[in-house]
Parts: sequence; C-alpha cells; structure tokens
Amino acid sequence: MSKPDIALWTGQTIPRLGFGCWAIGGPFWADAIPVGWGVVDDNESKAAIAAALDAGIRFFDTADVYGAGHSEKIVGEALKGRDDVFVATKFGNQFNEDNKQITGKGADRAYIRKAVQSSLRRLKRDVIDLYQLHIDDLDGDDAKETQAALEELVQEGLIKGYGWSSDHPDNSSQWLGAPNYRSIQHDLNLFTPANETLAIVEKHNMLSINRAPLAMGMLGGTYKINHSFGEDDVRSGGAPWLNKMGHVRSTEDAQQRLDGIREILTTGGRTVAQGALAWIWAHSDKALPIPGFRTVAQAEENAGALEFGPLDVDTVQEIDQLVSGEMI
Repeated sequence: MSKPDIALWTGQTIPRLGFGCWAIGGPFWADAIPVGWGVVDDNESKAAIAAALDAGIRFFDTADVYGAGHSEKIVGEALKGRDDVFVATKFGNQFNEDNKQITGKGADRAYIRKAVQSSLRRLKRDVIDLYQLHIDDLDGDDAKETQAALEELVQEGLIKGYGWSSDHPDNSSQWLGAPNYRSIQHDLNLFTPANETLAIVEKHNMLSINRAPLAMGMLGGTYKINHSFGEDDVRSGGAPWLNKMGHVRSTEDAQQRLDGIREILTTGGRTVAQGALAWIWAHSDKALPIPGFRTVAQAEENAGALEFGPLDVDTVQEIDQLVSGEMI
C-alpha cells in the first residue's frame, strides 16, 4: 500500500501527516485556567521529534503561545538546520513568557510584525513556511487588515504563505481568493467531520490542517473518557475534551460510541490511533492531520499510520454509521 502524501505550494511533496506541537510546550495559563498539557520533558520532546523525522514526518505545526513561546523554542532547537522540513506556526495570542500567562489578543499590522520576528528567532529560521492566524472569529475590517499585513510578509520573504486556524467557515471564508491564503486549520476527527470547511478547502485547492485528529488523546486508545488529568492539563476541565468528540450527550455516551468502533479501527493490524488517522485520509485528499505527541513511543505510533494508508470505503461507512448514533 502506498503512503499518502500531498504536494504543497512551496514545491515540496511530503507525507500527508504532520505533528502538532501544542503538547510539548508545557504548562501555560489563561488566568487560573490551564491551556497547556502539563509538565513535559524537553529531552523527550526532542527525541520524539527526531523519531518523527526518522519515520519520514516533514510537517510540524506549533504556535507562539504554546507554552508561552516554549514550544517554538523546542521545535527550533530540534529542527535547526533542517531545510527539508515544513514548519507552520501561529500568532494572535499575546502572552508573558516569564509567568506563562496569556495576556490578550493581537492581529493588527504592528503586532503581526513584532510577532513574526519573535517566532523566527525562537524557531531559528529565516522564513516561516506557513503563518496562521490563531483567532478563530476575527471579521470585517480587522480581518482585512490582518490579511493585508500577511500579504506584505509574503512579499518581504518572511513567510511563504498564510492560513487561518478557525472552526467558523463564515470567518475563514473572508480571505478566499487571495493569492497566498493557503490553508485552514480546524478540528477534524471521526466524531467531528467538519464537512463545510472541507468543502471550502477542496473547492479552492487549499490545505486542510486537522487539529484534534485523535480527539485530544481520546482516540489514542489509552484513556477512558472520565480519565483524571492534572490541574495543569487543559483536559482536566472536561469541556474541551468532549468538544473534540462532536455533539455527544454525556461522557457515558462518548465512551459507548468509542468502545463500539475500537475493534473496527484496528482493522488490518492498525492501532486505534492509526485507524483514526486513516479515517481522515479516507475522507479528503486535502486533509493533513497533525496529532499531538509527548513521547518517542507516541511519535513512532502516529507516524506508523503512514504504512497502512487510508481505510477502505466499506470500513469508513461502518464507522460513520456507528458514530452517527445508530449504535445507541
């Protein structure tokens, strides 16, 4: 079976799997609310990135706010000197690197110019392959100013293209038709199909970058829905966790649906996580899932999904019927 791949606007053709670097940023906060994934081991994070590279991964997605700059620094150190790797990052959240607090939002021209220089420094790169707006609901004149500033950065050679991280198609559609608007990043997993956004990217020949492809770990096959996480973990609040699993009614509902598809996802020798990634590939040839990771083992398992490729049509239909609610 051939590995799924995708051609990018930069001229690169890469495996159609990226790695999301939110989790390796470590703890950070919005007042008292945790928005990171808990304490991390930077050496393990770098080893995991090395394992991903060895397995063929060439797309890494981060954001300046992850760990209040820490994720970008780790990515920069791990990928220093690798010009064969595609690096995507995001801007829009202001933060304090010292106390790891989010302090506000910023998307005007002056802020963007400051933010891109800071990201270039932390990432140890001369140009950012993809620079994404990290405010999902910007609109009107504010969105136009942001886009104009991003086009300027492309012309100046600081970024190669830009995108929008948003689950709101009405917002992300505002930039359509611009020459360097390349991608929309959005939630996509077998519980959250995102059909409207996928239709947009397919019509306009864009890239669909898929966050939460494993539903924040729930489709990784390890945790139960009611798993207890530490106070510095974004998943400890419960709500973000369930939001990544579509419109389920309760934790019990979500667990029942997950248990019902576990065996099907492992068809052909896949793990549950590999089956969940294979479901995404079967749904759109524009989709590039970016599962998170914190360990070498997770990196190797996720990258191993490439060896299996997409699920077949019959298996996808069976999964979709169960997830849609026919099983309960």
